[in-house]
Amino acid sequence: MKIIHLISGGDSGGAKTHVFNLLRMLHQTEEVLLVCFREGPFAQEARELQIPTLVIEQNIRKTYQTLKQMILTEGFQIIHCHGSRGNMIGALLKRACNIPVVTTVHSDYKLDYMGRPVHRLTYGVINSIALRRLDYRIGVSDAMVDLLISRGFRPNRLFSIYNGLDFTPIPHKTSPADYWRTLGLSADENSVVVGIAARLSPVKDIATLIRAFAKAVSKAPYLRLLIAGDGESKESLTALAQELGVAHLVCFAGWISDISTFYQSIHINTLTSLSETFPYALTEGARERLPTVSSRVGGVPYLINHGVNGLLFEAGDSDALAEHLVTLAENPSLRKQLGEALFQKASAEYSLEATRLRQLSIYQSILRRREREQSHQKDGVLLCGSYGRENAGDDAILDAILQELRTLDPDLPITVLSVRPKITRLTCRVDSFYTFSLPRFWSHAKKCKLYVHGGGSLIQDVTSHRSLWFYLYTLRAAKKRGCNVMMYGCGIGPIRSHSNRRKAARYINSFVDCITLRDPHSLEELKHMQVTAPQMTLSADPTVVLQPSSPTRIDALFSQLSLDPNGAYVCFSIRKWDGFAEKASVFANAAEYAYRTHGLTPVFLPIEPRVDLSSASQVAALLSVPYAICDQSFSTPDVIGLFSRMKIVISMRLHALVFSAGQGVPIIGVSYDPKVNAFLSSIGQDLCVNLQDVTSEILCKLIDQAVERIDDTAFLQDAVAKLIHLEQENHLAAQRLL
Repeated sequence: MKIIHLISGGDSGGAKTHVFNLLRMLHQTEEVLLVCFREGPFAQEARELQIPTLVIEQNIRKTYQTLKQMILTEGFQIIHCHGSRGNMIGALLKRACNIPVVTTVHSDYKLDYMGRPVHRLTYGVINSIALRRLDYRIGVSDAMVDLLISRGFRPNRLFSIYNGLDFTPIPHKTSPADYWRTLGLSADENSVVVGIAARLSPVKDIATLIRAFAKAVSKAPYLRLLIAGDGESKESLTALAQELGVAHLVCFAGWISDISTFYQSIHINTLTSLSETFPYALTEGARERLPTVSSRVGGVPYLINHGVNGLLFEAGDSDALAEHLVTLAENPSLRKQLGEALFQKASAEYSLEATRLRQLSIYQSILRRREREQSHQKDGVLLCGSYGRENAGDDAILDAILQELRTLDPDLPITVLSVRPKITRLTCRVDSFYTFSLPRFWSHAKKCKLYVHGGGSLIQDVTSHRSLWFYLYTLRAAKKRGCNVMMYGCGIGPIRSHSNRRKAARYINSFVDCITLRDPHSLEELKHMQVTAPQMTLSADPTVVLQPSSPTRIDALFSQLSLDPNGAYVCFSIRKWDGFAEKASVFANAAEYAYRTHGLTPVFLPIEPRVDLSSASQVAALLSVPYAICDQSFSTPDVIGLFSRMKIVISMRLHALVFSAGQGVPIIGVSYDPKVNAFLSSIGQDLCVNLQDVTSEILCKLIDQAVERIDDTAFLQDAVAKLIHLEQENHLAAQRLL
C-alpha cells in the first residue's frame, strides 16, 4: 500500500506524537511518504526517526502542482491529511488525483485557535471548509467521531482510532527528589506531587487545576503542583497562583523534553481540558502506573471508568477536582490500585501495534469502498423500523441488526429510518434520515440493494392503523425501486381489522422476498392470513445475540446509581397500559414481599423511560421498603448488563424478558400482549400471568418459584442456546439477498 501524508510541519503535542508513532510503525510494512510544508524541527525529527520525509516550501499553486504530478506519477493510493494546511491541499487534490483523501482530526477544529481570533478567522475557517470536502475523516477517539457526527458529518464516512503508545518500561534516569530540585519545585519525601503536562492555553483550563489545588492544600498541606508546558496563558496562570497564595507550592517547569522522567517524578496525574480527543497525557501517565484525575471530556471516559481505574470530574468544577486530589493524597493504597488498573487497561487496548493495525484496517476499508463506488451498481441497505423513540428494546433490535449486517460486510453502506435521526446517527454510527421523509426514502431505495423491514411487531394495528399502512407502503415502494425486500426477525400481529389483514397479506405476498419470524405464533399468523409467496423461516428475536458491557463497566453503573454491584435485587420492568392503574398495588405488594421474604431490593428498570417511568413511580410511591428507580437512558450493552445482575426479573416488557433470559436470570412475565406469551412459550418458560388476571397472591407465588431457580441457571441455558442458533436464520437470509 502506498500512502502520502500531508502536514504543515509546525505541529507539536499529541498530533506530532501520533503522526510520528503511526508513520514509524507503518513504514515497517507499507510505503509511506511524509510531506511537510516547512523545514524545521518537525521535519528533522521525522528524518531522525527514519520516516521518509519531503519538504515542499512553495506557494499554494506550486505546491498543488508538485503534489499532483508526484501522486499521479508515483502511484500513491491514498492521500492522508493532518491539520488545516494539509486538509486544504488535500481538498484541492481530491478531484485532480481521483484517489481517496482522508484526514485525521486530532482536536476540535473549532477550538484549535481559541484565544487567537485572527488565526481562527483564517486558518480556522479554511480548515472547516476543507474538512467538509474530503472523502473520509478519522477521529482520534470515539468521542471525536461523536462530535463530528453531531456537526453533520456522515457516520458512514467516519472512522475512529486511538493514540497508541509504547508501554515498554522506561528506566529511571534520576530520583524524583533530584528532578524536583532541578526544576525548582519545593518538595520533599513527604510531599505528594500533582502533575500536569499540557500547553498553557485556555482550552487546557489549567486555571481550574490551580484553584482546585489551592482548595486541596488547605486540607492536605503536603501537596505540591508541577506544571509542564508553555503557552499564551502562562502569565495569567502565574498571577492566579500568586493571588491564591500557593505560588511557593507551584512550579511552572516550562517545556519538558524528557516527558518520561516528568511522569516518573509525580504521584498524581491530572488533565483539566475543556475539550480533548484522546490525549497522550493519559496513556503516558498510565505507562508509569499513575492514578489519574481528569475532566470528563472527549475520549477520556472510554479509558477511565470513574472509581474503577481513575477519577473524573465535570470540566471547570474546581470543587470536585479538589475533593479528588485530597482523596488521593490521603490514600496511598487507592493511588496504587487506580494506577495499576489504568495501566492494565491502557497497555492492553492502546498499544502502538493496536494503532498500526487499526490504521491499516481503515486504509483497506477505504480502498474497498472506493472500488465499490466506482462500480456504479446498487449497493447498501436501507433499514426501517420503530427506531429513535428512546425505547431500549427497539434500540437493541437496531443494534443487533446492524451487528449482523456489519458481520456480513464491514464496508456495507447502511442507512436507517428514524424518528430522531440525529440521535440514531450519534448512537449507532450510521447514516440516518427522518422516518416519514418519503422523498429521501425514494432516493435511497433507488440506490440500495436490500430493504430491511426491521424486527419487532410492526405489522399490527393495535397501536395504530396508520402505522401499519405506512410500513406496508414502504415494502411496496422499496420493491418498486428495485430493492430486495426482507422482513427481519419480525413478530406479526395482532391485526384485528379484516380489511387490514387482507391488505397486509396482499402486500407481503406481492412485495416481500423473505421473512424471518421471531416466534412460532407469528409464523402461524401469516399462514392464517394466507401469506405464501415469500420464503418464511422461523428464527428468533435479533437481540438474543447481544452481549452485556464488561463487569467493571457494570460495577461502575451500579455505583453511579448508588447501588451495591453485589447486592440482591428483584427487577420490575413495567409499562403504562390499559388496566395497569388498577394493578399498581399488586406490583407494590409483590415488591414488598420480595424484600421482606427473600431479601431482594426492588429496582425499577424502564425499557422506554419516557413511558415507563410514570408507571414505576406510581408503584414506588406505594412502597415502604428500600427501592431504586433507574431514571437514565443507557446503551444496549449497559441495559443488558444491568439486567444480568438481577436475581429475578418481573416484566411486562418483552425485551426485558429477552435480555434477562439471555443472561440466565429467572424471569416472570406479566403479559399485556400475545408477543410476551409467545416468547415465553418459545423458551419453555411457565412463570407468566396475564395483566388482567394478576393478583398479589399469584405474583408472590411466582416470585417464590423464580427464587428457587436463582442457583439453577441450566433451566434457561438450553432454551437460550436454541434461540441463538435460530437467530442465525436472520443472518443467513440477509446474506442470500445481498
